[in-house]
Amino acid sequence: MALAIGNWSALSALPGMDDAEFARWADMLERRTGVVVPPARKPFLVTAVRGRMRETGHERFDDYYRDLHKVPEGAIEWTTLVDRLTVHETHFFRHPPSFDLIANEWLPRLVKSGSQGALHAWSVGCSTGEEAYTLAMVLDRHVSAFNDARVYFGVTATDVSQPALSVGRSGLYPRTKFGEIPPDYRERYAEEIDADSFQIKETLRKRVGFAQFNLLDVARAPLKRLDLIFCQNVLIYFARDRRRELLGALAGLLKPGGLLVLGAGEVTSFAHPTLSRVPHRQALAFLRNR
Repeated sequence: MALAIGNWSALSALPGMDDAEFARWADMLERRTGVVVPPARKPFLVTAVRGRMRETGHERFDDYYRDLHKVPEGAIEWTTLVDRLTVHETHFFRHPPSFDLIANEWLPRLVKSGSQGALHAWSVGCSTGEEAYTLAMVLDRHVSAFNDARVYFGVTATDVSQPALSVGRSGLYPRTKFGEIPPDYRERYAEEIDADSFQIKETLRKRVGFAQFNLLDVARAPLKRLDLIFCQNVLIYFARDRRRELLGALAGLLKPGGLLVLGAGEVTSFAHPTLSRVPHRQALAFLRNR
């Protein structure tokens, strides 16, 4: 029997999740997405799973767990659940020092070195697209400043969540986010739709392609010889050993002179034979040196 949305008494009637059950669910999430849910985050996982169980009419964790493994319907349901279990909080221009590094240090050096032509950037874990569009805004504005250099760019934006990607593809956002974009960028790349929303202009949306991708599959990523990989606030959800594996794989996808930008504090004492740390007080980035 389906449980009505908003029926909190029905939700509270669902069974509790003991430690063994939690371990099983946390293990599945890590195996499938790489995301680690520590015991301290058990209430978050339980709330998300229970909420979806209420919507699907499941009353037992083990019944829902079993149905998630059915083929092919389980894969469809998993897509919905993983959207509840992954974090989508993001903003335009979330970490200005990282974008300043790209615009004012890395990009001019790249163009000066004669690396002209197509510039391909990857926004990893793009969520609903704010980060990817910020990257596109910065690249478009500063590439166009090099009058003598014919540099074209594209941004590939990936995430595990299809609903989040759908928002990104539309480029449509609530008006509350309008102020996150600096005025000069707003005027050039965004347009107000109504009192409640605005949209990224089509000319910029065409530069960003959205695709579903699980970072755990990075070794089989179709993206090769990238100029820029922007991967902020993604690795913090992975186990420490897994982070280093993923970083090594990302390094292998960069061209010589390519830039890997991470979130400040996401990794410590990281070293890779093909990467050099960019000296910057506020941003964490590495250059591919060979």
